[in-house]
Amino acid sequence: MSIVNRKISHLSLHRLTILLSIFLLLSGCSASRKAKQRQHEVEAVIRAARTYTGTPYKWGGTTRSGIDCSALTGNAFSAIQVNLPRTADAQALVGEKIRIVDLKPGDLVFFATGRKKREITHVGIITAVKSKNDVKFIHASTSLGVVETNLFSDYYKKRFRSARRVIE
Repeated sequence: MSIVNRKISHLSLHRLTILLSIFLLLSGCSASRKAKQRQHEVEAVIRAARTYTGTPYKWGGTTRSGIDCSALTGNAFSAIQVNLPRTADAQALVGEKIRIVDLKPGDLVFFATGRKKREITHVGIITAVKSKNDVKFIHASTSLGVVETNLFSDYYKKRFRSARRVIE
């Protein structure tokens, strides 16, 4: 190889290295921005849901005078302009299905609380993952109204059916 060809080859390799470095730097910033955006959206959803804490449960209710579980999740997600279907079973089809061990704040959790063991009848939003067995979710309980509960309490652990991630 001639000296000229080696210099051109070396120059091309140098430019390619610089371009690749710039690309990696920019894509890393994009990923970081996306993670920050997701965190901001999750916080907004949880904050909106918590404004209903103490609101009594009302089947079919959608307001602060009385609300059901799917209206709570729908109202909370509307804070970030995400429209969820009106019922828990329909919400269970939205977003990406995830495993219980992969839960993060902002994820939706679904339960079968009725007579049929497979029928989704209840939904909540994960608010905190403190440890393997300490995962909090906010929901509209028929007996307590809007509260935060441990997912691994005996009642909800037995009735858990699935989880979905709506905020990517």
